[in-house]
Amino acid sequence: MVNINFFSKASIFAGFILLSTQLQASDLQQRQSDLKQLQSQISRQESDLKDTDKQRTKLVNLLKKDEKAIAVVAKKVNQTKTSLAQTDKKLISLTQRQKALNKLKKRQQESLANQLASAYLSGNHDYSKMLLNQQSPATIERLLTYYQYLNKARMASINELQETMKELDEITKEQISQKKNLNRLILNQQQQNKQLTLEQGQRQNTLALLQKTLNSRGAKLEQLQIEEASLKRIVEQAIVDTKNTPKMNGLSHENKLSWPTEGRIKSGFGSQRSGQVKWKGVTVSAPEGQAITAIASGKVIYADWLRGFGMVLVVNHGKGYMSLYGHAQTLLKNAGDHVNKGESVALVGRSGGQTEAGLYFEVRHKGQAVDPAKYCKR
Repeated sequence: MVNINFFSKASIFAGFILLSTQLQASDLQQRQSDLKQLQSQISRQESDLKDTDKQRTKLVNLLKKDEKAIAVVAKKVNQTKTSLAQTDKKLISLTQRQKALNKLKKRQQESLANQLASAYLSGNHDYSKMLLNQQSPATIERLLTYYQYLNKARMASINELQETMKELDEITKEQISQKKNLNRLILNQQQQNKQLTLEQGQRQNTLALLQKTLNSRGAKLEQLQIEEASLKRIVEQAIVDTKNTPKMNGLSHENKLSWPTEGRIKSGFGSQRSGQVKWKGVTVSAPEGQAITAIASGKVIYADWLRGFGMVLVVNHGKGYMSLYGHAQTLLKNAGDHVNKGESVALVGRSGGQTEAGLYFEVRHKGQAVDPAKYCKR
C-alpha cells in the first residue's frame, strides 16, 4: 500500500541528504586547504629532517581523515546498491504476482459469465408460482435447494473476483511507490559516486605528498616499524578484551576454510617486506569494492583505521584465534558485532596508503601470527 506520508517523508529524507552533502563538502574543503599548507611548508623546508618528521605525522593524520571519509561514502554506496537490488527484486515479484492475478481475474470473469448465462437460459423462476403449481413438496424442495446452491456459487464467484480486483489495485499502487523509491535510490547513488570520486582524488594528493617524505630507505623502514608497533598494541589489547567474551570454537587445521576474498596472493606469509621486517600475513590483490567475508564465526573486537593498515577489522574466533582484515575501503561491521562464517564484513580497498587495491589478511593464535594457508584452502 502507498504510504500517505510518503511525500513528506521523502522531503525530509531529501533534506537530510542535502545537509549531509553540504557537511561532506565543507570537510573536504578543509582537508584540501590543510594539504596545500603542508605542501607549501615541505617545499620551503625540505632539508630540515625534524620539520619533515612533523609534516609526515600531519600527513598521516590527514590521510586517516581522507580514508575514513572514503569509508563513510563507500559504505553508503554499498547500502544503496543493496537497497537497489532489493527494490528491483520486489518490483519483479510484484510484476509476477500482477500477471498471475490478471490470469486469475480472466478465469473468474469467464466462470461468472458462464454461470450468469446458465441462469438466463434456465429462465426466471418465481418461487410463488412453483408453490401454486401442483408439484410434490419434495420436487419443490429439490428445486429450491438447487437454485440456492447456484446463487451461493454466483455470490462466491463475485466475491472472489472483487478480492482479486482489490489485490491488483494494491499491487499497482505498491509498484508506483517502489518505482519512486527506485528513482530516489538511483539519484542517491549518483551523488554518492560523485562524492566518492572527490574523496579519492583528495586521498591521492595526500598520499603523493606523504610518499615524498618517505623517499629514503631508512624513513620507509622506520614507518614500517611504527606500523607494526601500532598493530601489536591493537592485538595485545584484543587479547585482553577476549578474556571476557563467551566461548567459541576457534579455528581448525582439519576443516579448511575459504579465503576471505578471491584474488591473487601478492605477498606470502613470512616473505621479506623491507630490511628485517617480514610479512606476518598475506596480501591478496583483488578489485576495489569486492566483498571481504569472515573466515569463521566470531565477534568483532576492533573496527577502525590503523596506521599503515588503513581500515582494519579484527574478529575473535575463540580459543586464542583471531583473524585480521586490512586495507579495506570500508567496514560493514562494528566492534561488538557477532559475525557468521562467510558473512560480508568489509570491502576490498586501498586504505593505509596503498596504491593498488587488495586485502591484507592475518591469522593469529594467542597473539602470534601464523600462516593463513594452514587454515584456508585455495
